[in-house]
Amino acid sequence: MVKNKQFTVEFAAKALLKRGVISEEQCKNIILKGSDQKARLQKLQDTAHPRHLHRQQCPILPAEVISSFNIEIPGKEGRILTEDAITQVIADETGVEYRKIDPLKLNLDIVTSYVSRPFAMRYLVIPVDEKDGIVTLAIADPFNLEPVESLENARKIKVKIVLSSKSDIIKIVREFFGFRMSVEGAEAEASSIFELGSLEQYVNLKGQGEIEATDQHIINAVEYLLHYAFDQRASDIHIEPKKEKAFVRLRIDGILHYIHTIPKIIHAPIISRIKMLSRMDIAEKRRPQDGRIKTNYNGKDIEIRVSTLPVAFGEKVVIRIFDPEVLLQDIDHLGFYPREFQLYNSFIRRPNGIILVTGPTGSGKTTTLYSTLRALASPDVNIITIEEPIEMIVEEFNQVGVQPAINVTFANILRTILRQDPDIIMVGEIRDKETAENAVQSALTGHLVLSTLHTNDAPSSVTRLLDIGVPAFLLSSTVIGIVAQRLVRKICPYCKKEGALTEEETDHLQLVKKPYKIYYGEGCLECRGTGYRGRTGIFEVMEFTDKLKRLLNDKAELSTIYDAAKADGMVNLRQTAIKKMLEGITTYEEVISVTG
Repeated sequence: MVKNKQFTVEFAAKALLKRGVISEEQCKNIILKGSDQKARLQKLQDTAHPRHLHRQQCPILPAEVISSFNIEIPGKEGRILTEDAITQVIADETGVEYRKIDPLKLNLDIVTSYVSRPFAMRYLVIPVDEKDGIVTLAIADPFNLEPVESLENARKIKVKIVLSSKSDIIKIVREFFGFRMSVEGAEAEASSIFELGSLEQYVNLKGQGEIEATDQHIINAVEYLLHYAFDQRASDIHIEPKKEKAFVRLRIDGILHYIHTIPKIIHAPIISRIKMLSRMDIAEKRRPQDGRIKTNYNGKDIEIRVSTLPVAFGEKVVIRIFDPEVLLQDIDHLGFYPREFQLYNSFIRRPNGIILVTGPTGSGKTTTLYSTLRALASPDVNIITIEEPIEMIVEEFNQVGVQPAINVTFANILRTILRQDPDIIMVGEIRDKETAENAVQSALTGHLVLSTLHTNDAPSSVTRLLDIGVPAFLLSSTVIGIVAQRLVRKICPYCKKEGALTEEETDHLQLVKKPYKIYYGEGCLECRGTGYRGRTGIFEVMEFTDKLKRLLNDKAELSTIYDAAKADGMVNLRQTAIKKMLEGITTYEEVISVTG
C-alpha cells in the first residue's frame, strides 16, 4: 500500500498505459479530458440522486471516469475497457489484492454489522469476509486509509484490504443494507405486534396476514429480493422455512445457490406479501396454491409464476422467473445442429400430425415449444395451447389453463378446442390414455399437434405411448417425429482454457483412442468462479420414417426401433453432447452429468 498519494485519473491512466491496456494517444486523451468528464459525471449523479448521493457521500473515482469514455482496448477485437478491468490494473499497480465481489458468496451479517450504510457510501467500503478474527474490507480508493483506520480503532479489529470497483461496492450497499434494513424493520414490528397482543394476533390469522402483507418493510424486502434475482439471472427463487429461521436460495444456470437467512418471525409476512402480489388466498396456509405476477425489469416484461407448498415448518414458496429473451428464441439459436434443425423445421412445417418433445423437468421443453409456436404464429394461423399452468402469456397464442378442480382437464379441453377451428394445437403434456387418444384424433382430423412426454430419449417415447394404450397403427399414421432434449451449461468465454481428455475419460465416453483437445472454464469474475455462463440445448431428433412405422406395426422391441432410428441417421443425446464438448461449448463433466 502506497501512502500519501492521491487516486487521480492521471495515475490510473498511466498505470493502464504501463501495462499495455491503452495506447499512448488514449492515455493523453484521458488525462486531457479527465477533469471535465469527472465534473460531468458528478453533475449527473447529483441530479439523479439529489438527496441521497451528494458529493461528499459518494465520490467520483478515476476508474469510473475512464470507463465512461468507452475506450476500445487495442488488439482486443472491439472489447471495451470496463471499470472492473481498470480496477484490476490499479490493484496490480498499488500492490493491493483485487476482489470481484460476488453477491452469492457474501454473508449478510458480515456485510452489514461492521459499518453503517452512510459510512459505506461515503468512503465506498464494504466488509466482504471475516476469518480468524481478520475482517476483509473491500475499498474503491487504494490511497484512502481513513475508513480502514477508523474501523480498526472503533471496532478494535484487524482489517485486511482488497480493491473492488465502485459500482460493485455501491450495488452491495444498496441491495444488502436495503434488504437488511427492511428485514430488521419488519422483524421489530412483528415482535412488537406479538408482544402487545399475542393471543389476538395468534387467533386472528387472517387479520394478521393482511396487516403483515401490507407492511412497508416487508414490501421493500420482497422488492429487493426480486431485483436481486433479476440481476443475478436467476430462473427460480426458493424461500424455505426451517425450525428457527428461513433460507433464501436462487437457481442460476440450473444450480441452486444459498443467498440469505431470514428470521423465522418475518417468514410468514414475506410469504403473505408474495401471495398478495400473485393474487392468492392469504388466509389459506394448508393447501398448495399457484399464482402469477407480471412486472417490468430493464424495459422488458417479466412473467413470474409463484407456487406455495405447506411443509413441516410453514409454507415454502418457489418463484419461477420467465424471461421472454430466454423463453422465446429463434429456433436456430436453441442449439440444434444442421441435420437436426432441418429435420425439426420440416416437422413443424407439416399441415398435420403429432410432434413430441421429451425430456425431464428443467430440460428446456417449454422453451422449444414456445419458440416453435412463435415461429409458426401469423395472422392466418389459429394457435391454441393447453397448459398446466400457463407458463407465460403470449399474445399470438390462445392459451387455456388446465383446472382439474373444476374438471377442466387436458382431455376435456382438447375435445372442446376442436370446435374452435384451430390450425395448431399445443398440449402441455400427454399423461393419460384419454389425452393421447384426443391428440391422435386431432392429428387425424387435419391439425398439427405439439406436445411433451417425460421420457429419457426419443425411441422410448414410442413405448411410453403404447403403454398408455394408444394403438400402434394410430401412432404410425399420426406421429411425424420425436425430439428428446437436455440443457448443458456453456463454458464461460472469459476464462476458457484448453485441456485434453485423459485415457480414462476417452474410454468412458467410448471414443476412438487418440488425443482429444477439450476446454474448461477456469473460473473468473464474469462466471462467479463457476467456469460456466449460460446454457444451450442438446437434441436427439427421430423422424418417423416408413421403416420405423413398419417396425411399430410389427410390434418390434425398443432396441430394434432404436437401431433402425440410428441407421436412419439419428444422433443420440450422448453423441451430441460429446460433439459440443469437442467444439469447446461445454465440458466433460457436463456431458457426464447431463447424459449419465
